[in-house]
Amino acid sequence: MQSGLSSKVKEYFAAFIFWILKRVSQILPQSIKESIAKIIATLLYKYHKRYHAIARANLDFVYEDRLTSTQKEQIIQDMFYNLAQNFGSFIENQNISKEKLLEKVTFKNDKILLDALSSNKPIIFITAHQSNWEILPLAISAKYQPLVGVGRPLKQPWLDKILKKNREQFNIEMISKYGAMMKMVKTVKAKRLLGLLVDQNLEGVEVEFFGKKTIHTHSAAILALKYDAIVIPAFITRVGFEKYEATFYEPITIKKSGDDERDILSHTQKQADITQKVIEQSPHEWLWIHRRWKQTYPEIYNLS
Repeated sequence: MQSGLSSKVKEYFAAFIFWILKRVSQILPQSIKESIAKIIATLLYKYHKRYHAIARANLDFVYEDRLTSTQKEQIIQDMFYNLAQNFGSFIENQNISKEKLLEKVTFKNDKILLDALSSNKPIIFITAHQSNWEILPLAISAKYQPLVGVGRPLKQPWLDKILKKNREQFNIEMISKYGAMMKMVKTVKAKRLLGLLVDQNLEGVEVEFFGKKTIHTHSAAILALKYDAIVIPAFITRVGFEKYEATFYEPITIKKSGDDERDILSHTQKQADITQKVIEQSPHEWLWIHRRWKQTYPEIYNLS
């Protein structure tokens, strides 16, 4: 009983703080918001030692001596600034109207999506923790069709409730990544849009990513093979403060050779390739704080 009451108090308190932050963000001029984001980013860069260390380990591992130490540190600083902006955006976008949201996001190559929609085939989006990844499904759902997303619930129920409320705007449905395959199959069979983040260290198959072996989720490839789904890479990039461009890339096709294992691996490698290409164009917008190579090169994360 006491535990349940404590959880409720935390939930109400978190909601109250979130409400205050939202109201404050509505009256602050953009210049002040930018300054606050820069301050938060500087504090994270200087004092979040664990995230800083993981990001630096990843950059050292991937780029070796092709980037200087100064360049790597600049990427980390800019990554934290991107994260700070994302936090402010998350607060502002709670209960936002479709019109105001779409003032922030423009779309490039949307003929790719429109052609896929007219095909009457299942559609799967793959994307990454690049730029403001949280706003991408909101914008797609606001402009085209609601989608089903796969994500990891937060451990704190009162915070997860806020996250879920933000993510499920515009009729989006979120499903937990734990045991998600059955629900993904159901989504694909119903020909609803499905969105997957594919850049974390998940169960899957071994591919090359930035020239290094890593494990990449093969869920999209499995669904494409079995249900003839169209897999569209979709990524977003920042073009200004709270201004974004979402780009649809050519669908990743799966060639059925009769060897399902080989076909799935080939498709998954193509997913890794396009993800790497997008990150290389704007490395400071990717979330370098994941232990992306921990299954294949665990030693690079011995950071003590």
